[in-house]
Amino acid sequence: MKGDDGLVGTVLYVAVVGGSRASEEECALAEAVGRGLAEAGAVVVCGGLTGVMEAACKGARAGGGLTVGILPGSDRADANPFVEVALPTGLGEARNALVVRAADALLAVAGEFGTLSEIALALSTGVPVVGLRTWELAKAGQPDDSIVRADDPEAAVSLALALAGERRSSS
Repeated sequence: MKGDDGLVGTVLYVAVVGGSRASEEECALAEAVGRGLAEAGAVVVCGGLTGVMEAACKGARAGGGLTVGILPGSDRADANPFVEVALPTGLGEARNALVVRAADALLAVAGEFGTLSEIALALSTGVPVVGLRTWELAKAGQPDDSIVRADDPEAAVSLALALAGERRSSS
């Protein structure tokens, strides 16, 4: 996939993370995020399974985008039906580090402890994180505002793309 200027290196990769078990509302948010990212020309990266990951991929495919699933297991067939590029790792939850490292920004939609681990990995490696109804952080009882908050899918997409672009241009 190439950017607007025809160069592969200019395409932004945004990881969409969230729970494999997600509510209808969370899936609707993730689907809207996936579509918005795709319509903006970003590649959607995820863990490739169900819930938020599947919904984001569904939205991205509907928006004409490319989806990459970095799978915890060793079988490509485990990927949700909307993943175009399925990368089996056999690493279990350790694959979360690969999801983060593949991304210019991370967009967390709700989520459980796996999502929290991806948020922590992203923040500790300099990958910006946008949160949509996800975890709140505190250290020693003091709020930590490292996650950039968005109120809706459109704002989440806009923030993730801006932060991804800033990170890409500074590296």
